[in-house]
Amino acid sequence: MRLRSVLAGLLLAALFLAAPVQAAGEGGVLILDPGHGGEDGGAVSVDGTPEAALNWEIASRCRDLAWFLGLPVVMTRDDYDINYPQEAETTRQRKAADQKSRLALVNSQENGILLSIHQNQFTASSVSGPQVFYNPKNGAQDLAERLQSLLNAQLAPESRRVAAPIPEEILLTRESSHPAVLVECGFLSNASEAALLRTPDYQLQLSLILIGGYLQHIHLNPEDMDEGE
Repeated sequence: MRLRSVLAGLLLAALFLAAPVQAAGEGGVLILDPGHGGEDGGAVSVDGTPEAALNWEIASRCRDLAWFLGLPVVMTRDDYDINYPQEAETTRQRKAADQKSRLALVNSQENGILLSIHQNQFTASSVSGPQVFYNPKNGAQDLAERLQSLLNAQLAPESRRVAAPIPEEILLTRESSHPAVLVECGFLSNASEAALLRTPDYQLQLSLILIGGYLQHIHLNPEDMDEGE
């Protein structure tokens, strides 16, 4: 079933992408970060679904599409569970160790672009729609604006959101040596959107848009795969 979904997605991608698939293998590596995980479940939807599980599903679909399209890709975690170091005894220490491990993996890649997958939450349950953020590295803002525009057009046509800088307190994107984009795919505090985010079809739509926008970006801006300042 999963393979069939991916293949169907690739057929849609062929129609959706402006960049030739032949160019997909050129350039650097896509670094996918499924936010949270392990003891850190992140935000929780109104029905109790942890953010980390949704982040993993969407990032995994992005990885599958990248593999099929010949894109070099790595993930900052290989599973929903995380193997913490024995010396990390408290939850705070384990979370810090996980972030340190992810950052080391990110910065060990050459010519990479970091795409971190998250879900949003707000006090007003009526708020919905994707939101994209970027770090100060060269090319990050351009990619974020492209992804925000595509997400708005395909999934939230009424949205007027624009891409914005990532808050400084987020260590992974702040300390990344690469351009980094953080995508809040939707609001878990909105019951209708949370239900959509749990469905494989909607997760595939999100993945197609993210990988499609990434492909367009590296095709039009190959210099952004170089180490950014």
